[in-house]
Amino acid sequence: MSAMFVEQAQQCATLFRLGRDVEAGLAMIDLAAALQPSFDQADADNQHQWLQVLSLMLECQEAQNWLALADYLEYELTQLITDSLSV
Repeated sequence: MSAMFVEQAQQCATLFRLGRDVEAGLAMIDLAAALQPSFDQADADNQHQWLQVLSLMLECQEAQNWLALADYLEYELTQLITDSLSV
């Protein structure tokens, strides 16, 4: 399942890089909603890391810094998913 989340994060990052920020924003909301239950069951350290990455992503979205947001999705979030949710 984590591979599916990684793929979704990468696709979302690509949309942000292509300037399709509305579509990417909706995809990001769907991805975060899908990820939340998995991180709810993770250990405290992984939950903390998830909240940190999510906060940084939301700050980028608020500032309309689409390239930084794409980087967080493609690198930090995918690494967190791989490290935390791979079983």
